[in-house]
Amino acid sequence: MFREQYTTVTEGFHLERPESQPVYKIGIYSWRKRCLYLFVLLLLTTLIVNLALTIWILKVMWFSPIGIGHLHVTADGLHLEGESEFLFPLYAKEICSRVDSSLLLQSTQNVTVNARNSEGEVTGRVKVGAQMVEVQSQRFQVSSEAAKPLFTAEEQGIVVGTGRLRVTGPEGAIFEHLVETLLVRADPFQDLKLESPTQSLSMDAPRGVHIKARAGKMEALSQMDIILQSSDGVVVLDAETVGLLQLKQGTRGPSGNSHGFYEICVCPGGKLYLSMAGEATTCEENSHICL
Repeated sequence: MFREQYTTVTEGFHLERPESQPVYKIGIYSWRKRCLYLFVLLLLTTLIVNLALTIWILKVMWFSPIGIGHLHVTADGLHLEGESEFLFPLYAKEICSRVDSSLLLQSTQNVTVNARNSEGEVTGRVKVGAQMVEVQSQRFQVSSEAAKPLFTAEEQGIVVGTGRLRVTGPEGAIFEHLVETLLVRADPFQDLKLESPTQSLSMDAPRGVHIKARAGKMEALSQMDIILQSSDGVVVLDAETVGLLQLKQGTRGPSGNSHGFYEICVCPGGKLYLSMAGEATTCEENSHICL
């Protein structure tokens, strides 16, 4: 049985049949859009993590408008407060400390300071190690605060510019070769000793050698001979008493009793001996001592 439908149309009113309208769906419904949204979310997460890490690094490194932590950038260079550790070579034109503190360079192995020319070659080196301090340079000089050279060492020789060189060691100073100086003097109330254990000791001066002992005595000891020689002058022994000990003594001369007086005789070779004094010389009678 069929059912009929009638549409009643009112006069003056036109009714149009509704046509099919497009329908838009809202939401994530395609795999392409899902991938796009996932990529945007991942990018946003990475951005937030990077921003957090950047802020953390800035906080840990103590970044500021004037530098990093204790390292400040000034018009004169870099200003570092406290201690710093360098893992690689440091190149600088000048390194200085604060006015009220000292500069400390410390290393577990050694500290080496190199000076290079424009071609990169090492022209000077200071190496401080555990066993020794080594300086490699054409000229080494130590100066005072007034820029006066105190010690200079170079290939031609060593110059001590101070007014007095003082050696305080118990063994004194040992020189293997020639020493040239104006004055050798000991401290007050101390003895001065010049010694050559295995070789000879020679003192030469173009205008004379002066040896003075103002408050004591002077001794010259030698295992072999002591020679006092003057090429153009004389050897003068000027003292209240001149003692010549252990001289060989000649026999009594035929001139009679000398009342214990002796005369000093000289051999052609310079040897001295004693001979009993008489009215005339008795040196010839005892000249056999010179043989």
